[in-house]
Amino acid sequence: MRFMVMVKATADSEAGVMPSEELLAAMGRYNAELVEAGVLQAGEGLHPSSRGARVRFAGSQRSVVQGPFPETRELIAGFWIFQVESLQACIDWVKRCPNPMPGDSEIEIRQLFEAEDFGEALTPELREQEERVRARTEHQPRGNKG
Repeated sequence: MRFMVMVKATADSEAGVMPSEELLAAMGRYNAELVEAGVLQAGEGLHPSSRGARVRFAGSQRSVVQGPFPETRELIAGFWIFQVESLQACIDWVKRCPNPMPGDSEIEIRQLFEAEDFGEALTPELREQEERVRARTEHQPRGNKG
């Protein structure tokens, strides 16, 4: 089972306050533990929403809203992708995490869909297409322009 583990934003993270050397070291040790255990598949911190944008969809229309976004508690400051045997195993790993923010913080855990979750709607042709896309993205160098 794969899970997205999302560090919720705070007023400090949205203000661009960078983590201390101590926190960076603690997170580095935690990430090394995750890698050693075969749990960590990906993980990154995110810039504040002031450096982002949202694309809104209304039928065939698209509109862009530039950040910052007002609801800090709904924003994400960083994420990991964990592969573990259960939600409880994911929770157990998250509980070992250093507090990712200087003050109070929250981490949200959401399971990722797997191909089998889509049942018959994911036809053999669609499954093959998904596998081709996945294989190409795994071999693509970071930073490619889209």
